[in-house]
Amino acid sequence: MLLTITTTHQPATDLGYLLHKNPARLQTIDIAAGQAHIFYPEASSERCTAALLLDIDPIALVRNHRGPAGEGFALEQYVNDRPYVASSFLSTALSKAFNTAMNGTCKDRPDLPDALLPLEATVAVIPAASAEQLQGLFAPLGYEVETEAHLLDPTVPAWGNSRYFTLRLRHPAVRLRDLLSHLYVLIPVLDRGDKHYWINEAEAEKLLHRGATWLPQHPQREFITRRYLRNLAQYVNPTLERLLEGESAPTDDLPTEALPAGETTDTYTPTSVVNDAHTPASPKQNLHDLRLDRVAEAISQLGAQRVLDLGCGEGKLVRRLLKNPRIEHILALDVSWQELQRAQERLHVAEMPPRQRERLTLTQGSLLYHDPRLVGYDAAAVVEVIEHLDESRLAAFEQVVFARARPGAVLITTPNADYNQRYAQLSAGEFRHLDHRFEWTRAQFAEWANGVAERHGYRAWIEPLGPIGSEVGAPSQLAIFEQ
Repeated sequence: MLLTITTTHQPATDLGYLLHKNPARLQTIDIAAGQAHIFYPEASSERCTAALLLDIDPIALVRNHRGPAGEGFALEQYVNDRPYVASSFLSTALSKAFNTAMNGTCKDRPDLPDALLPLEATVAVIPAASAEQLQGLFAPLGYEVETEAHLLDPTVPAWGNSRYFTLRLRHPAVRLRDLLSHLYVLIPVLDRGDKHYWINEAEAEKLLHRGATWLPQHPQREFITRRYLRNLAQYVNPTLERLLEGESAPTDDLPTEALPAGETTDTYTPTSVVNDAHTPASPKQNLHDLRLDRVAEAISQLGAQRVLDLGCGEGKLVRRLLKNPRIEHILALDVSWQELQRAQERLHVAEMPPRQRERLTLTQGSLLYHDPRLVGYDAAAVVEVIEHLDESRLAAFEQVVFARARPGAVLITTPNADYNQRYAQLSAGEFRHLDHRFEWTRAQFAEWANGVAERHGYRAWIEPLGPIGSEVGAPSQLAIFEQ
């Protein structure tokens, strides 16, 4: 079971930085029923190839087999293709060997994970119903797909081709983490339901996590989801619903109505440099993602090294913050133990490398009571939280965050009630979410923010988030407080 990844990017040895694997060393990791070896057949400034070779022990496969003995025929447990062809074993090895690369982290070269590289991946061999099936899975993702069929028995050509192919994927400009995520999801899809691990809710979350940016737009998303989750309806149906909604988790946001003629649809798009310009957002980016991206970007621009995520929910902002190598520690707090459990699963905390795990603390707590653990941080994010508090409790929130914890900067987002008339499904005075206790207009939010800043020695400014209507503003608003 062999996967190779090659680049001609200059210098090509940047591949070693991205994979966090030294080209000069052979490295071996233990996986289920065997070992995975990582090595570089070639490594020069012009061309570099990384190889992942799986050495599966057939006897260990039998010992760990979970199905009844003798499925298909008496010796099937001992005579099968599992040790030799690409399967869920390779997908698991990818995650274990290249987890840092898949998460888009590179400590030594933090800008490198976002670089678009010429990449070629070769999988030898992979099972498929046909070459057309491989084309249908990978070509929509922008790959040039080349397949080489293998005879069932070279000594008897009349028997024709087997179901095994050598697969080569070429892309002129793709991020390495995207290539790895595509392979991680799609290789098990070709497994014929023979995954070596149990399918459960955690596997559905992994699919949503690794496929979040591309699977909703894939023309075979339903086939991929069903095969990845082995057609288990209790996991397939909810996962498909969330994919078709365009998000991996529900939010408080409603679909935005079209703006009248003459009104701008400009939005703030996060960039790698500080500027005040408003530029068109990607049409695929929803308001919730835009909001989180902007908060993560602002924290980066502030140079914060210790960050609070207050009301962290399932950890979407935390995931973005962990990609910033300058952030040394994140304390993510939520009042709901269930949400913290979901964050643990979706962030794959148990699978994080030790150094990454040390950067994160997930803890239960309330924003209405003094908590000494919140003291000593450079920035605090409070994303779509305050509207879930009773207005009478905002004074307590203010004391906890601004008077006692006193982070260097506080970033707070909340809906803009002025914009609610753009939602046809909302009646006058109705809130966007059943759990909202209030929703403020732009003037009300500005009055509150300026008062908080004045009382506690902060400077505050507010910016819109989302499409801007000339009379109603943007659907969401962000206040940044800085000492």
